Amino acid sequence: MTSITPEFICEEILSQNYEISIHADDERINEQLIISQLEFVLTNCEIIEEYPNDPRGESCLVLGFTLENKPIHVVCGKNRSEHLILITVYTPEMPKWKDPYTRNRKD
Repeated sequence: MTSITPEFICEEILSQNYEISIHADDERINEQLIISQLEFVLTNCEIIEEYPNDPRGESCLVLGFTLENKPIHVVCGKNRSEHLILITVYTPEMPKWKDPYTRNRKD
């Protein structure tokens, strides 16, 4: 099983071998993102958190920026066919995020 890497994500996007969950599509619409913006973000992303032991399967949180420099987080996983699935999409904001890279933890 191939792990999820930025290269894998980019390859899946460019070859159109990915799916968007209903939840991620709803969130994409709420964030007023069009598919091409999401694809751009995912072809230029970096992994900021990895979830190798997620009970639903390996996944990760990636960060990318739109052409307008808006930060976007996408939780990515793999479907049963080992292709990319976008689980959720959102803009990292306070109170949950200090900045696009840093969670706002209350320690």
